[in-house]
Amino acid sequence: MLQLQDVTKSYGAERPTPVLRGVSFTLQAGGFCALLGPSGSGKSTLLQIAGLLDRPSAGHVRLDGEPVEAVSPEAAARLRNRALGFVFQAFHLLPRLRAWENVALPLLYAGTPRAERRPMALAMLAQVGLAARAEHRPAELSGGERQRVAIARALVRRPKLILADEPTGSLDSANAAEVMALLRRLNQQIGVTVLMVTHDRDLAGQCDRRIELLDGRIAADSAPA
Repeated sequence: MLQLQDVTKSYGAERPTPVLRGVSFTLQAGGFCALLGPSGSGKSTLLQIAGLLDRPSAGHVRLDGEPVEAVSPEAAARLRNRALGFVFQAFHLLPRLRAWENVALPLLYAGTPRAERRPMALAMLAQVGLAARAEHRPAELSGGERQRVAIARALVRRPKLILADEPTGSLDSANAAEVMALLRRLNQQIGVTVLMVTHDRDLAGQCDRRIELLDGRIAADSAPA
């Protein structure tokens, strides 16, 4: 599903600052992987490269078997829309839109006919347990509910890979546990692959696999030999 081979990333022209240093791993389809590490270890940079939001300085990236490290911005956008879903710590919901309208946004961008967008968004909200909140705007939802709307939005086009950047970081422990349980259930029931950045080792312990970054390198990987 996702393969990184000897990926490096540096920023700056005259005196480049290395952020990733030869990172290699393969995430199999249907996996649920936590990405851990202290601030500055390269987690967010790795997630941006995996999400085709940034390019590596060197190395190779494959998404579903396809080389993607050098695709054009237009091709990257098409791949993101087709194969990837994103979940962020800050939710990034549009405040004036109702829950179902936020979920339907990726369908709008993909050119899904208008008559199909609402039923698809409502079905996805039902899948994350928010059918009764479809007409509510973000300000009328709790933090946990807003994150579930964001997860529904990420999944509405049935992507193959979900990239989650601290999805529980803005939530209290009860809501964090609910969101983690939802991601786990969706991973198991619909087979979506999940790569999740987290600082919470208890949540990471619930994942199938844990990769820990330190100074831009993989310091530990719980993948079976």
